[in-house]
Order: sequence, then structure tokens, then C-alpha cells
Amino acid sequence: MDCLVVTNRRDLTSDYIVRELKRRSLSYFRLNTETLPRFQLSINMETDAFDLYDGERTVRLCEIRSAYFRRPQVPELPSADQDRYSAYRRDEWLSLLKSLYLFLENRWLSHPSAILLAEDKPRQLRIARSLGFDIPETLISNSFIEASRFAAGRTVIGKPLRNALVQPNGEERVIFTTRLPELVEDDKESVAAVPVIYQVEIPKVCDIRVTVVGERVFAVTIDSQSRHETVTDWRKGSFPDLIHQIVCLPKDVEAACVDLTRRLNLRFGAIDLVLDHEGRYWFLECNPNGQWAWIENRTGLAISAAIVDELERIGRL
Repeated sequence: MDCLVVTNRRDLTSDYIVRELKRRSLSYFRLNTETLPRFQLSINMETDAFDLYDGERTVRLCEIRSAYFRRPQVPELPSADQDRYSAYRRDEWLSLLKSLYLFLENRWLSHPSAILLAEDKPRQLRIARSLGFDIPETLISNSFIEASRFAAGRTVIGKPLRNALVQPNGEERVIFTTRLPELVEDDKESVAAVPVIYQVEIPKVCDIRVTVVGERVFAVTIDSQSRHETVTDWRKGSFPDLIHQIVCLPKDVEAACVDLTRRLNLRFGAIDLVLDHEGRYWFLECNPNGQWAWIENRTGLAISAAIVDELERIGRL
């Protein structure tokens, strides 16, 4: 089999990959991981075989030539299996998923373990700086004294160290990058609660999303400064009319984006840059498994084709 796509049923981005695989008549299997407990599986240590059977077809992992780790979800147990042992069974299925990821070794577009390590934002900033990127002056802290000293007399933004999605009372909320007011004594408790990334705000002409696939670079400007709500974070408000334009980056910036992705041990990276009024490109962060389908849909950039190109190249190694 040519390709395995590991994701979930609601992942529309994987639909683009599946469409391109079909267009090329490449064989594939889409594993929606929440359905894994419905499979029969076997790992034979004598033959080094790892097989999955979904009631219609058998997927032999030894025959998979390349794999794309997209958006897996926690395996869902059938409602009839919900009892006091549910947590145990769910953990066992999660352990099986880890075994599957490790079994495929270097056949991944980006290995799941590499994606996990690449999510570390302090590491990203260190690597970006070593490659010559400008990075905003940054403090990561939960110290009120340090945060106050850092922010004194400057415009500072705050953003999560890792997870921007929270679920208070079961409702999903996104924590956007936010311009912070002056810190006062009443903020001590909230500042101490969790480490936060504090950065001096870069006045910008626009945001730039750079999608790296292997050695290829797809860059678009996002006109974030055209609306008050999106000046600090272009995602805020989800405005569908924000102008996206294809842009050619300077060769050194383009090369640095490829190098950064490689240094993170990835073959794919979604990099956020900003362009300031002096023409300087500032690195903000890299999402090692970021969204890209909306860019292809809005601009026509053939990102899905580039990903399948890379999967085919991996399959020939």
C-alpha cells in the first residue's frame, strides 16, 4: 500500500490529501483513530507483522510506504463498553497507537515524536535566532516581578506557551495573542498561575504564513492590519474576507524557513512571520502540524500536491 493517513473523521484537511492520492491512483488507507477499537489487530513478533482489519480489508503496516500524521483523536469505546474499566481500555488502545507510530519508523512525512518535540516554542526561538531570524524580545515566566520589569514602558503581547485551546465548563475557547495592559498588583495571582510567553510587540505591515513541504516553500501575506480586531492576532474574529496574497520571500528568508523545518526534524512546517515597516522579517513560531487547506482553497497554491509528492518520495527511499 502506498500511503497511510492518520487522522480523524472530521479532519477536512485530510480530504485534500485523499483527493490528491485518488487523482494519482495511489493506494491509501485513512485511519480515523477514534474508530480504532472497532478494528481487529495483530502484532506477530516472529514475522514482524502488524496488521489491522476493519471488517472489509486488511492493512499490513509492513506494506505501507509512507505515512502522514495529521489529527488523530483518542480512540472511542463503543457505548456498550462504558464501565469502570473504560479508562483502562482507552489507555491500552492509546498504547497500541504509539506502537503503530513507532513501527512505521522513518516512513512518516514528519514522525509523531518529532512533531511533539518540535512544538516546544523556546526551542523554536533558539533555532530561529541561530539561523539569522530576527525574533521579538521574549520572556517566558510566571514571575510578576520579572514580567512587570520586562513590560515596563513598552507595548507587550502575551500568548500561551503551548496550548491555545481551553475548555472551561466544557466549552472550547481559543486564547489569542493579546496586547497586554500595564501589569498592576491585582495581576499577581493570575501572572503566577501559569508560565506565559511575553514579547515586545513588533509593529507590522502584515502577517506571513509560510508552509514548508520538504524543500518547497509556499508563502502568503495576510492583511491583518486592515481590521482592528486582527491587528495583534489575525485569527481573532475569523474574518473570511482578510486578503491573502501569494508572495515570494527573499531567498535567505526562504532558505532559513527550510533550514528551521529541517533542524526541527520535520518535513512539514507552518511558520508564522511578520513583516515590519522597515522590511524586516520576524519569526514568531512554527506549527509542526499546522493547518494549510484554507490557504490552498483561497490562493490555489498546490500544497496538497506537494505533500503527496513528498510522500511519494519517501516511499521510494
